[in-house]
This record gives sequence, C-alpha cells and structure tokens, in this order.
Amino acid sequence: MLKGFFHVPEPVNEPILSYAPGSRERKLLQQALQTAMAQEADIPMYIGGREVRTDDRVSLHPPHRHKHVLGHYHRGSREHITQAIDAALAAKSRWENLPWEQRAAVFLKAADLIAGPYRYKLNAATMLGQSKNAFQAEIDSACEIVDFLRFNVKYMTEIYAQQPPISPRGTWNRLEQRPLEGFVFALTPFNFTAIAGNLPTSAALMGNVVVWKPADTQIYSANVLMEVFREAGVPDGVINLIYVDGPTAGDVIFQHPDFAGIHFTGSTGVFQTIWKTIGENIQRYRSYPRIVGETGGKDFIVVHRSADPKAAATAIVRGAFEYQGQKCSAASRVYLPQSLWPQLRELMVNDIRSFNIGPVEDFSNFINAVIDEKSFDKLAAYLDRAKQDTDAEIIVGGTYDKQEGYYIQPTVIVAKRPDYVTMCEELFGPVLTVYVYDDADWENTLQLIDQTSIYALTGAVIAQDRYAIDQAAHALRHAAGNFYINDKCTGAVVGQQPFGGARGSGTNDKAGSMINLLRWVSPRTIKETFDPPTDYRYPFMEKE
Repeated sequence: MLKGFFHVPEPVNEPILSYAPGSRERKLLQQALQTAMAQEADIPMYIGGREVRTDDRVSLHPPHRHKHVLGHYHRGSREHITQAIDAALAAKSRWENLPWEQRAAVFLKAADLIAGPYRYKLNAATMLGQSKNAFQAEIDSACEIVDFLRFNVKYMTEIYAQQPPISPRGTWNRLEQRPLEGFVFALTPFNFTAIAGNLPTSAALMGNVVVWKPADTQIYSANVLMEVFREAGVPDGVINLIYVDGPTAGDVIFQHPDFAGIHFTGSTGVFQTIWKTIGENIQRYRSYPRIVGETGGKDFIVVHRSADPKAAATAIVRGAFEYQGQKCSAASRVYLPQSLWPQLRELMVNDIRSFNIGPVEDFSNFINAVIDEKSFDKLAAYLDRAKQDTDAEIIVGGTYDKQEGYYIQPTVIVAKRPDYVTMCEELFGPVLTVYVYDDADWENTLQLIDQTSIYALTGAVIAQDRYAIDQAAHALRHAAGNFYINDKCTGAVVGQQPFGGARGSGTNDKAGSMINLLRWVSPRTIKETFDPPTDYRYPFMEKE
C-alpha cells in the first residue's frame, strides 16, 4: 500500500544527445571508448554483494574487432546458481519490507547516475561489446534505461495508489500489493542494454529479489549496469548477477520450490521450452510462477499506392538496417505496390549503397558488425541460398566478410513468392525481403501479412489514403502489438509506446508500462470492521 505522502518527480523522457562533431558529448564518449579499449576488464559475478571469481575465465571481444580482447568474465557453475538463489532469499525479507519510497530512491538514483557520470562509460561498453554506433547506444544504454527506471517508479506509485472506491460506514477496505513469494529469474538478451537493465530492476522495484543471467554477448555492459546498481544503493542480494550456461541455470532454477517468476527477452524457441519446463515442474512451486516474456518477431511494413515514396523508403531503410537489423522490432518483410516499386527500388538501393560500414569508433559508420560468429554464419547461409534460388533476387548487398569483424553487407532480397523462406523466418540481421504486390490486391495483401508469420510484435503501414490506413489498422490488429502509421516499425519510447507483442512474440505484458509492473506483485484485499456485530441473528429472523 502507498504509505505516507510523498511527491514523486514527474518523469520526462531523457533527452537524446546528438554526438555531432565538436560537441562535448562526442569528446567524452570518444575518451570513454579509448579508455575501455586500452585495458582488459576483469568481470566477476555478483552474488549477495560478493564479487565472485572462478578459474573458468572467458574472453570478450568486440564483434567488429574480434581479435581484440576487451576483458574476461568468470563463468559460473551450478554451485553459483544455488548461491545466488540463497543470497536472494536471504535478502528478501528486509527488501520487501523496506518502504516503497526507499526502493524508489535507489532506482531514481540509478537513473541519475546513468544520465550523468556513467553515461559515456555505459554507452562505450554497449558500443564495444554489442557493436552499436554512438546514436544507437545513446538511445539504448543511456536514454531508454533511464526512462525505464524513472517511469517505473511513477507506475509503481500509481499501482499502490489504486484502492477500493467504497468503504461503507463502519468499515475500511484497502488493497495491498505484495511482492511475489520467492525469487524472480531475469534472463536478458544481447541486443539492448536497456532491456538487460529493466528486466531485473522492474521486478526488484516492486519488492522482489532477483537472479539475473545476461546473454554472454552482453556481459561487458551488464557489468557496468551492476556497478551503477551497487553505487545507487541496491542492497546485497537483491539483484544477483551470474554467468552460467542456459540449460544449467534452467535445471537448477526451474526445480526450486521458491521460483516465483521469470522475466525474459530472447528467442521464441527458448521461451517455449522454459514454459514447458515450468509446467512440468508446477507441483514443486510454492505458488504459480509468473511467466513474462518478449520473444521473436518477423516485423512488417506494408506500403499503399497512396504513400509518399521518400517517406516509405526512409521508414524501410531505417526500420530494417539500424543496429544491423538486430532488433526484435526491426523491419524484416516489406510489401510494396507494383506502381511504386520502380521508384522505391531506386531510393532504397541508393540509400543502402551510401551506408558507411565499419567499427563503432568511427562515428561516420551507420552499419557495424553483427553480434557473433554464430549469427554471421546463419545470415551468410541465407544469403548463399538466396543467390541460388530462382524464387529470390538480391538487388543490393549479399556479401559478407568476417576476417576482421562479423560484417554482413546490408541486403535486400526480392521474393517472387510471398511464402519465400526469408519472408517467413526470423533472421535477426541486416537482411530485408521485399514482396511486390499488384495494387488491386491491397486487401488480399493485408490478409497475407496477417497469416504469414507466427509472430505479432511490430508492424507499420505507409499511406496517405485514410481509408487504406483504417483498413490496415483493422485487418492487422492482431498481427502487431506495436503498430505504426507512416513511420518505421521500430523505436518504441518508454512512456509513449509500451512495448510488446502477442502470438509467437510473447505475453504482451508491455515493458515500460504499469501492465508489466503488475505482474511482479500479488494483491491482498483487506477489510477492517470498526464495530463488529456481537449477535449472529439478522433482523429478518425476528418474529412478527
């Protein structure tokens, strides 16, 4: 319940710095990059406030310079998973009983630390560890994580303030939002530092304790986040950061009786396996675990014949190729009308050929490397297949090189069939597939989009015709949890567009909203009677 009368600062979205030539932020970020590249980090696990190191040290490399060593992290074992769970449960009582405003203060301080003294260190870690350019890092590891932390505090106070509207005379009805019984497992992805920070902190803000396992390819920036959380005052054991392989973590965590929930972002296959495993162990748990997940996407843009070609081309190119297409929201399949295709083709190809491609330290580069060799090899195989298939034509890109970094040339494939493999399967890289439809088939194309993919994360329509916009919005209402009109299908902003999709894309619990935080509490209703009855008899029982 909301106790006391405290004014919580009204959150506003963190301003995005430009990093233009000559700017102060550009100079500070370049210094942070140089500092990080000049040293090898020794990255421990964090369990119950202890820095834990092991004999199993694993090297970390920038995807764009895979021969350079950024540092080493200490890989853990089953023993460390158990230690992290024990540490979390030991910290639970004091943390969940801490007044809400004290928990809020911790994470508001973390937001200010990231917005201020840690901004360039965290951005540099994201750029080097995950191969993001300066602007992509800024909107992720500075602005979005700051927004998550600040807006979540506001949502928390709104949740606590929700109380029964009626208490008849002589009674008082109230609602308490309790943390879950047990611990929460946060399993976070490589592609967004902000997501990696939000998944454990959103649960912790609501009074829960967390075991956090990041993707191996995000450990470098996860370590900086943990530095921030510790400096902000997150108590020992509330968030425990471990580096273990996924199957081992699942084997220990999903059999533990105090497992209370999972906050997940990753692949659909992994999430479905997790859900199945939880179901198979359901009788073990103290309560039914909360399962919250945001998974894959095969995100679309559909262009109507009334669209502005330049606006459409820009939305497509940005939506498909920013951060090398390694966003679960990235445009991966595009449907273009025959009447606009020649002009759109020329605009798109010219834009893509103008891309500068290379390491993140060179701020003129728009495209950087994909995350690792596994991703590189998968994408290269799809490109090789498209070169051989008669149902596909590569009109730009199609080459790749991993001699120095994992570089995939931004590629556009034109599919002659709407069910061609790259129109249907999630690739997670800078590969866009286009299908050209006859203008007269607009309504059929909308049905095709809705039925092509198991996913339903993001989508967009580009059109000037308001009837066409309305048709698309209605026909595709279940095909995307985040839908955009005359814009690219990426770039959801905390406080503006809560993010999440349904179908094969997850549970749609909308990160960056009150909806998500409600998943990490369990309500208790309380009725207090001030003058209780002392006789069981009711008036209707009296004799006339």
